[in-house]
Amino acid sequence: MNEAKIALVTGANSGMGRAASVALARAGYRVIMLCRNEARGREALEAARAAASAVGAPPPELALCDLADSLSIRRCAAELRSRIGRLDALLENAGVISPRRRETSDGFELQLGVNHLGHFLLTELLIDLVKEARGRVVIVASGAHKIGRIHWDELQLKHGYSAFKAYGQSKLANVLFTRELARRLEGSGATANCLHPGAVATGMGVDRETGFGGFAVRLLKPLFLTPEEGADTAVYLASSPEVEGVSGQYFYRRQPAKVSKRARDEASARRLWDLSEELTRPGRSPDSA
Repeated sequence: MNEAKIALVTGANSGMGRAASVALARAGYRVIMLCRNEARGREALEAARAAASAVGAPPPELALCDLADSLSIRRCAAELRSRIGRLDALLENAGVISPRRRETSDGFELQLGVNHLGHFLLTELLIDLVKEARGRVVIVASGAHKIGRIHWDELQLKHGYSAFKAYGQSKLANVLFTRELARRLEGSGATANCLHPGAVATGMGVDRETGFGGFAVRLLKPLFLTPEEGADTAVYLASSPEVEGVSGQYFYRRQPAKVSKRARDEASARRLWDLSEELTRPGRSPDSA
């Protein structure tokens, strides 16, 4: 019997991450669900384990990690490396939207810190496991990248912050990161792609401390895709033989889609990579690069 492929899904405790974990478990993957909150993570783990049991797949596992904390990311990566020797799919789904400016444990603006820098660091720490499996990195970006730009002179948005400005910057960073990662993976057999999931009914835009945004999400929910529908393209990119060897692309509804002019700028992609590498080095401050 062939050994099960291994998939790591970030933000797996709810929404699209939970749906993707269930779908990959049903497809026979050994799924590792990366979650920040242990209680919510264990609740989601039970649903994924039931799906895996139904098809005889390995039981999904839980990994605790706060993508807003570089020490937590490094601890999690080290713990994962003690459990697995390869990684067939790294599905980077976790994301935040914050109505007010907030910072990560390392002092980065929260949306850039979680949506891009946290995943950048996690990828750097695990990419050799992806290469070992000739695996796939799949990054959940957004059509919002088209309104975004990288604020090189004020990356942390300490002045003139708005949720849309910060979110657009972080999602453009996702696409630029994907394209540069794909370039660096050439010849390794591993691939990197990103996607726009569509408008999905999740709690990502709700402030968990204040509840702000909850009413709007409930009101508009009937107009949105379900988490399962939103996760479809991510699961497709992580597992389908149809995209074997495809890399550096941006997908929507399982099809390659156009990106903005800023997202196609190779110089910006390289500059962002170098800057991200500098910022995620131990001991570096948000304003040191």
